[in-house]
Amino acid sequence: MQSTDTTRRDVRERTHDTLARLDRERDVWVSTAHPEHGPHQVPLWFWWDGHALWLCTGETTVTARNLRADPRVRLALPDTFDVVQLRGTADCFPAPQVPEEGAAGFAAKFGWDPRTDEGSYVYLRVTPDTVLAWRGESELSGRVLMRAGVWLG
Repeated sequence: MQSTDTTRRDVRERTHDTLARLDRERDVWVSTAHPEHGPHQVPLWFWWDGHALWLCTGETTVTARNLRADPRVRLALPDTFDVVQLRGTADCFPAPQVPEEGAAGFAAKFGWDPRTDEGSYVYLRVTPDTVLAWRGESELSGRVLMRAGVWLG
C-alpha cells in the first residue's frame, strides 16, 4: 500500500489504519540479530490474528536460528511513507507443534499449509510490545501507538 496523504491523523485514527493494514497486508520485513554475526533482515508473509503476527520460515534459516537464540524482533510493513514498525518477542513452533489457530489462519490467508509440505518449517508468533506508525514528518510526534503491549488509542 502506497499512501501520499499528509493529513495529520490522531492516535485513534492511526491505530485504526494500522490495524486495517495488519489485516490486509501480505509481507513484513523481519529483522533479527545474532550476537556474533550481526543483523539479518528478510521479508516474510504474515497473518495477523488480532493480537500477534504469525509467520513461517524454514526451520534452519538464519531468521529461525536467530529467534531461537534471541526472541527479540523488529518488523516493518513495506511502505516507506506510511510507516508501521513493530517491536516484539517471537515464539517459535516447529510445524507439527504449532497451535491450530495460527496454522489454520496462516493457511487460510495464503492457501499454503507448511505442515503438509515436505520441508521442515517453523512458525513464528510475534507478539508486539511496541507499535509505531506515521505518515511523513507531520506525524513523527505521537507516533507510538502501543507501549508495553497496550494500545494507546
